[in-house]
Amino acid sequence: MTHPQPEGDSWAQTVGDMVMSGATAATTATTAATDAGTATQGAPLGAIRMYGPRFQRSPAQVFREMRRLHGPVAPVLLDGDVPAWLVLGYRELHYVASNPELFGRDPARWRLWDQIPPDWPLRSAAGKQPYLAHLEGPAFERRSSIVNDVLGAVDLFELRVLSERVCDQLIDGFAGRGEADLIGEYAQALPILVIGRMAGVSEAVLPELLQTIITSADSSGPEANAAQARFAAILAETLAARKSRPGPDIPSGLLAHPGRLTDEEATWDLLAIVGYGQQPTTDWIGNTLRLMLTDTRFAITLSGGRRSVGQALNEVLWEDTPLQNIAGRWAIRSTQLAGQHIQAGDLLVLSFTAANNDPSVRPDSYEGPGGNQAHMAFGHGEHRCPYPAQEIGEMIARTAVEVLLDRLPDATLAVSPDALVWHSSPWIRGLSALPVHFSPA
Repeated sequence: MTHPQPEGDSWAQTVGDMVMSGATAATTATTAATDAGTATQGAPLGAIRMYGPRFQRSPAQVFREMRRLHGPVAPVLLDGDVPAWLVLGYRELHYVASNPELFGRDPARWRLWDQIPPDWPLRSAAGKQPYLAHLEGPAFERRSSIVNDVLGAVDLFELRVLSERVCDQLIDGFAGRGEADLIGEYAQALPILVIGRMAGVSEAVLPELLQTIITSADSSGPEANAAQARFAAILAETLAARKSRPGPDIPSGLLAHPGRLTDEEATWDLLAIVGYGQQPTTDWIGNTLRLMLTDTRFAITLSGGRRSVGQALNEVLWEDTPLQNIAGRWAIRSTQLAGQHIQAGDLLVLSFTAANNDPSVRPDSYEGPGGNQAHMAFGHGEHRCPYPAQEIGEMIARTAVEVLLDRLPDATLAVSPDALVWHSSPWIRGLSALPVHFSPA
C-alpha cells in the first residue's frame, strides 16, 4: 500500500499553526475536586478520585497510594464521583484482559447507566459505540481480522520515507527561530499529517480532523461528544468518496476486503485507526523527547542520539505510557478479584501505567526496562492494539525522534522540567507543551 506524498510546506505549516493557536486547550481541567475522595452513595469505602489537580500532577503517586490502601484492585471515583474499579496490578490486568468470559468489552453491561447524566464528560470514553473495541465474540473476530489485514498491507519502508519528509517540513517551519514548542509544532501535527494521508482524508479537511481528535481524546470537556460525532462524519465522507474513487489507502482497503464491511462498520473502524493512531503517537513522541532532554542517561548522547532512541521509546512505554488508562471492561457476572467483590455490571478501568510499575514485577531496585518489552502499553489479550498498528506507530515515533535529533542536535529544554504541564485527562499521559532552544539553522 503506497501513500500520497506531501506537495509542499504550506500544509505542514498550516497544521502546526492551528495546533499552536489553541487546539491543546481541550485538556483544561473541568473540576475542582478534592485530592482524595471519600465514599459517595454506591461507592466503596475509601474510593479515591481519578481526577483533579493532584492526579494530573502525579498519577504515579496516586497509584502508589491506591495500591497501599487497597492492593492491586482499588475503588475509584471518575469525573462526577462515578464509582468504578481500577485494576493496578500487572497480574490482575493480565487476568482481566485474558478472560473475556468474565470481563466483557460491551459497555451496555454497565449497571449504572441509568444514573449517568446525558452530559457526563466521560460519556464519549465509556459509552457504547459500534466500533471494534466494544465488540465481542464472532463479531469482534471478523472485524479485527479485517483491520489486521488492511494495516498489515502498509509498506513500512514507504511509511518511513513519508514520515521523514513530513518531519523535515515541520522542522523547516521553526528551525530558523532557534526556539519551538515540540508538542504543538511537531509531535501533535506529525501523526495526523502521516496517518491522515494513509486514511485518504483530504488535505483541506485535516486541520479540522486534528481539532476533533484533540477534543474527543481529552474526554473531560462538554465538547467531547460533539467532537467525536464530527470526527465520525469526516471519516464517513472520506469513505463515501473512496467508494467511487478507490486509492492506495486504508479506507479503500477496508472497503475492498472480502470480509465485506458495511459502510457503518468501515466508518467506525477507520475512526478507531485514525483516533488511536493520532493521540497516543503524539504523546509517545513528546514523552520520548522529554525523556531524552531531561534524563542524563539519554541527554549526553543527544548529538548522536540514534543509538539510544530505541531504548528511550521503550522506556516511555513502561514509565509514561501514552494511553495510561482505559474504561476497559465490564463484569459479566459477580466475581472476586484480588480480594475485592466485583458485582455483575461493574466498570473496571484498566491502568496500563500502574500495571507497568507494579512493584511485584518491578521492585524498587529495578534499574530500568532495557530491552524488556513485556509492558502493557499496547494492552493485552484479544483486544490489545493490533500488531501492525504497533509497527506503524513505532515507525512514526522513531522517525520523529531521530529526524529531530539529526536536525537540532543541540536542542535543550527552555524551562525547568518541573514546569512542564501534563494533560488533565485520566486516559492519556502527555505534555501540553515542550518548549526548547537550539541554534538557528
